[in-house]
Amino acid sequence: MLSRLTLFFITIFFQLPLFILHGLGGFLGRVAYQFDRRFKERIDANLKRASISSDENDLKKLTQLSIREIGKCLMEAPAIWFNSPQKNFRWVKQCYGWQHVEAALEKKKGIIFLTPHLGCFEITAQYYAHYQPITVLFKRPKHNWLANIVLSGRRHSQIHLAEANLHGVKQLMQALKKGEAIGVLPDQVPNEGQGVWAQFFNTPAYTMTLVSKLAESSNAAVLIGFGHRLSGGQGYEVYIEPLGQDHSPQGINNRLEMLIRKYPTQYLWNYQRFKKPNK
Repeated sequence: MLSRLTLFFITIFFQLPLFILHGLGGFLGRVAYQFDRRFKERIDANLKRASISSDENDLKKLTQLSIREIGKCLMEAPAIWFNSPQKNFRWVKQCYGWQHVEAALEKKKGIIFLTPHLGCFEITAQYYAHYQPITVLFKRPKHNWLANIVLSGRRHSQIHLAEANLHGVKQLMQALKKGEAIGVLPDQVPNEGQGVWAQFFNTPAYTMTLVSKLAESSNAAVLIGFGHRLSGGQGYEVYIEPLGQDHSPQGINNRLEMLIRKYPTQYLWNYQRFKKPNK
């Protein structure tokens, strides 16, 4: 368990300017790729599987850019957890597609935000919560000390956390019934029995059925939220767009794949997207 003094110094460290944290993150990403064999093998395998580029030089360039972005992701998340909601909101320089949110709110059927492991997925809920309440589904970290930090950091006056279990699903349904928004990581691997195998980058990936079930039962608007990471630690741009008519697991994977191919360097390629589900 972390001592109060250790936690204090960690908090101070992550108050550093974003451009410094992103610079350190980019460096740590390169170091991890160089010396962590599993980290390297997972990224190489996932990028090869995705077949974004058949040119060897382009693939090497993509890999180098991706590992830097992964490092930035690991450094920015604690910064967002330890910062005030007001500071996090100021990091968002622009939002594109807010008209889709306004149209959904007028219908009062709720909003299902799909935020994949792309760009800064912590900033999107923080940005939305500046205006409206949102209930976010999450998986509790295995280590209690980390869980306490994450839970504390993700708290916001208008962010409610729903653990990935039956009680959490009920929380999501209640929020939608009230016409509020919920947030889900659609490319997170669910437990066995809570998903189906669907193609993702030409590879079977165990994909949650929760989104399609919630959309069908609530008639809520399904939107994709993406926090695009700007270069030089300048902050973020939030993009919001409709998922489309196909809310099936395969339809969701297809739509996410299109978005990732548009911003391939900002996907979390070290994520074990193709692993077998836990029982």
